[in-house]
Amino acid sequence: MKFVISFVAFFLILNSSMAQYLPLYQNTPNQKQVPNMETTIDTMGILITSHVSEPSYQYFKAQNDTIKRPCVIICPGGGYFILADGHEGVDVAKYFNSIGVNAMVLKYRTPDNNNQIDKSIAPLQDVQQAMYLARSNAAIWGIDAHKIGIMGFSAGGHLAASLASHYIDVKIKNDENISLRPDFQILIYPVITTKSFGHAGSTLNLIGEKPSEKQINYFSNEEWVNAQSPIAFIVHAKDDDAVPVKNAEIYNEALIRNKVASKLYLFEKGGHGFGMKNKMSEKQWPPILEAWLFEHKIL
Repeated sequence: MKFVISFVAFFLILNSSMAQYLPLYQNTPNQKQVPNMETTIDTMGILITSHVSEPSYQYFKAQNDTIKRPCVIICPGGGYFILADGHEGVDVAKYFNSIGVNAMVLKYRTPDNNNQIDKSIAPLQDVQQAMYLARSNAAIWGIDAHKIGIMGFSAGGHLAASLASHYIDVKIKNDENISLRPDFQILIYPVITTKSFGHAGSTLNLIGEKPSEKQINYFSNEEWVNAQSPIAFIVHAKDDDAVPVKNAEIYNEALIRNKVASKLYLFEKGGHGFGMKNKMSEKQWPPILEAWLFEHKIL
């Protein structure tokens, strides 16, 4: 059965200036009955949300009209520990609206054994549910159902790539068999793998101190690229000392090897977590992304 949104929720969706977080599920799967301990703070201008146990989303509609436009589901980063849902979330959604693209900011669960039965799949369930909602509600949300992409920053990039890698392995209720495959993927300084060159903190938070070889392989997204993988736009900085640039490079190589169109843009400097604006470079990635969207007829 489809997740039918309420009249109030629908009204808020149609008015992006009034966007607020709405429940991602009617009944959250793989979730223990625990108090909601979520907190959001502003740290030096960066919005940080932690202890997310009740997944939700904000939908930002580009224009109040009947035109069907592309949509990007945005996964903020934060090492699977917190969510940087300002400069890697809402700010990005507003940018997409400015170029005529709808956007959905996902507040996915931070993996926690105290909150989830299997913490490792909770974020993947949430991003699959976000894609399910976007595609099943496309007609009333003003979305072109064939132009729905996934985007992620840092660990959110790992989550985005995980959806692009495991969309067939459905971990949510999907009685209608709606396709959960993104039409494109946008990865900004992404964690790609749970192998040694990934990001130790993200791996620890997602699959624990002693993961099995099966878990490591499953969440190493470079291993799952094939000819059906979504086209990709990837950004990373060579001097990133948090998530090695090898993550972006190896994923890009796997896509190209499988004849999937992929654009890798590398900054010489920028470090990690620069979001929309790399203060160490005069050239920025959003205009390059916009050109890529036009090139692939998404815009």
